[in-house]
Amino acid sequence: MEDLVESILDYIRADYTDYAIMINGEWGSGKTYFWNNKVRNKIESMQINGKQYTTIYMSLYGISNLEDISKKIFIETTQLMDKNLRKYMNSHGQTTIPEYAKTGLDMANFFGVTQNGDKVNYANFFSTDDKILCFDDLERANVDVIDILGYINNFVEHDHIKTIIICNEKELSTKIKNSNLEMKTFIATYLLDKEGALTKTEKPMVEKIKDKIEYVFDKANEYERIKEKLIGETFEYAPEFNYIINGLLMRYENHPELIRFLRENTGLIISTFNKSGTRNLRILKHALNDFKKVFEMVNKNYPNTSNKVLQTMLIFTIAVSFEIKAGKITKNKFINIDSNEEYKSILVSSRVLSDNRQFYIKEFDSNYYYNFKADYRFFKFIEKYVRTRIFDMKLFKLDMEVIINTVDLDKLPAYKRLLTEEYWKIPDDQFTASMDTILDNVKNGELELIDIVKLYAYFSYFVKKGLIMYDIKTIKSVFLNGMNIASLKSKYCENAEDELEKITVDGEMNEDMQEILTHFNELNLNLQEKMYREKAEELFKYIPMKMEVFYEKFDKECMNIPIFKYYDAFQVFQRISCASNEDIVTIKEKLVKRADKYTKEIEPEMKNIRQIKQLTEDYLKGKDTSIKTVMLKEFAKDLDYILDKYKTSFLGRKEE
Repeated sequence: MEDLVESILDYIRADYTDYAIMINGEWGSGKTYFWNNKVRNKIESMQINGKQYTTIYMSLYGISNLEDISKKIFIETTQLMDKNLRKYMNSHGQTTIPEYAKTGLDMANFFGVTQNGDKVNYANFFSTDDKILCFDDLERANVDVIDILGYINNFVEHDHIKTIIICNEKELSTKIKNSNLEMKTFIATYLLDKEGALTKTEKPMVEKIKDKIEYVFDKANEYERIKEKLIGETFEYAPEFNYIINGLLMRYENHPELIRFLRENTGLIISTFNKSGTRNLRILKHALNDFKKVFEMVNKNYPNTSNKVLQTMLIFTIAVSFEIKAGKITKNKFINIDSNEEYKSILVSSRVLSDNRQFYIKEFDSNYYYNFKADYRFFKFIEKYVRTRIFDMKLFKLDMEVIINTVDLDKLPAYKRLLTEEYWKIPDDQFTASMDTILDNVKNGELELIDIVKLYAYFSYFVKKGLIMYDIKTIKSVFLNGMNIASLKSKYCENAEDELEKITVDGEMNEDMQEILTHFNELNLNLQEKMYREKAEELFKYIPMKMEVFYEKFDKECMNIPIFKYYDAFQVFQRISCASNEDIVTIKEKLVKRADKYTKEIEPEMKNIRQIKQLTEDYLKGKDTSIKTVMLKEFAKDLDYILDKYKTSFLGRKEE
């Protein structure tokens, strides 16, 4: 790094130059930080031939025309002309004018407001041999880069001003190629058509259009030509991370506990940064800022959290930040993983059972936690915070309570340990006893149905490997009977399909495993029916006395499930007929809206809907006309509409 600084200073020391130099590096790698903290101060402290240099820094980010650059230069040089401004900046330790203040100065000059009546010092204004121009973010300007370089060339070639350009040439190249791509494609296609080349098949159409664009719009070569004329030397910036990390950590010097922890774990920060495969220090800066929030919340609410857990949180925060923000994955890659237990279950499934469908998670874990042993490696509250910017206190407390209760593996039930840890971590002298304990849990139906299915995959694997002394038929019988007992108190598994995807043994689905899965699906379906009956019993009791509760529960929980199937049709009619006229109208409107949106989902309840319609029509026979009877007639009419919709939607499909 010092060699790079010295090379830049050699350019400044040169008596005569008619070229600029370029500092090239990736986005977020710390190029601007390098300029501000390594280069600028050394340039301004130099004395050459009795002259002291002044640097003028300009970011081209968002610049939309060349006039904006001129304004920026004028504002930056204003501090050289105005004694009072210079005096104020010196007294307050200011080395540059804030962007907000520049706007005010620019407007003041625009309206002819002088700065305390000072006259312009034209000697300073016309002097060019003591100024250094630095243009940053060349690739982020909204002006054609060729025009900008031509503009800068005026300072370099005609005024011989020392000029440094900071940019990311990789992104610059992409920008040049992709600018006005639609227009270029249209023109290239038009020209090919005029030449009669569109119908020829000697090469693919995409390749022909690409070649024509490059031939007609040769911006890349034009850039190379002007760069060759303007840029005398290009320096590749590769940051010294140890130096930069100290600068990043200084941001937290007012948080003594945090900065002490970060300094003690600088090695982990550097290691995780390197494993990300990027050089983007900007993402690291944001990740450390996110960790500041995590660290403070943990210390405030759970002060006895172990150092090992905090270290793992640090690694995870940085790792997830890079995976999401560097564009390596989509934000949704982790969204369906709800807990550390589920995360580890996926890892065990991919490693032990040769399930490659969760390849990314396995690679993530192997990369970032390589040579770092930790039992708790996934923090849902951190993942959600990085992904959504929402610090979910409920998730935070849930994660922390689980951490407190499960970090000690010896306290984990044997079945949980098998599902969340590689089986080879169980000592040989504990393995047989652990398997016997799990079999007793299964035999007595003490576990959730879905866990029993997962455990069967492991026991089947252990039988195959000769690790347990049971034949597969005996094991299967124990598990099938245990599932029957467990179903009496288990809960319905809503995400069964996702859960079952994690348990394929050796990538195959043998007959015994298929039988277990079929039995599970039958039992789980029964549990769903039981859950819906309980839900229906809970829901319909609120008609007609607590309609606001009914509406809330119906809208949130029952719009897309056939809830009317699970409650007696006569009781539904009785309750609705006792409701107010307004509520009858509201109910029928909700039912119509629901049928339009979830026609297929509510198909199983149509038998009961038909019965409710018939009961309503029977009730109305011989009744005198009243608002109530009119509302009930409209109610029956809308039920008929729903039934007709069902017929046209599904009978038509069946005929097809």
